[in-house]
Amino acid sequence: MRRVDTPTSNLRFAAPKERRVAVITGGARGIGRAAALRIAPEGRDIVIADVLEAEAAETIAEIEALGQEAVYVATDVRDESAVHALVETTVERFGRLDILVCSAGILGKEKPFLEQSAEQFANVMQINLHGVYFAHQAAIPKMLAGGWGRCVTISSGARRGSPNQVPYSVSKGAVYTLIGALGGAWAKDNVFVNGVEPSRALTDMVVPRFSKEFLANPGIPIGRYSDPEELAEVIEFLCSERNTYTTGAVWSVKGAPG
Repeated sequence: MRRVDTPTSNLRFAAPKERRVAVITGGARGIGRAAALRIAPEGRDIVIADVLEAEAAETIAEIEALGQEAVYVATDVRDESAVHALVETTVERFGRLDILVCSAGILGKEKPFLEQSAEQFANVMQINLHGVYFAHQAAIPKMLAGGWGRCVTISSGARRGSPNQVPYSVSKGAVYTLIGALGGAWAKDNVFVNGVEPSRALTDMVVPRFSKEFLANPGIPIGRYSDPEELAEVIEFLCSERNTYTTGAVWSVKGAPG
């Protein structure tokens, strides 16, 4: 066991703070990248699972500059065998898998429902939902074997329904339900499954779609959209030993109630 010097806290049910291993899908950029850079300094080695090799290399260089190991595993989360191979590669390299962050996702086409093709719907669901499903099925047995695990998936307020984003909305609604379904399954085994739900974070998925004026005045109580790093703070907590009593929850990080 590789211990980390930083103490966990006085939480009596907290696991010992030690060097752990995290897989982050979609970790090359956006919220996944921010999560990787926030989780790594806590004594975590990071596996970036993505299809964006160049961006992943940049993220890995930043993680290594923090003194942690990081590797890139090219992974199309639509491919169940590729996701299982990702997990096996991680365990072969590091000997364990403790943390899973599912950040890989696409918005798809913003069009009215009647203009959304079945192919488009299937592609969004394969990445946003099936990829999350595959990752949890592959990773959780490793966490159970190690006696500790934390999983976090990015949800979206669009799960409540958006007429021009129906495939995306349905995928995020299903993810929300999946988190609730899995959250209590292994709680006594100290494997927790949670989610984080932003409004809009200033990422490559959001910024190109709106004017600077709109992004500066989004009409929510806090008066701005979030930086990915703000979401990463919540993700890191949910993935940490300090999280001793939260599972099956989707944390709202929206700058507003609800």
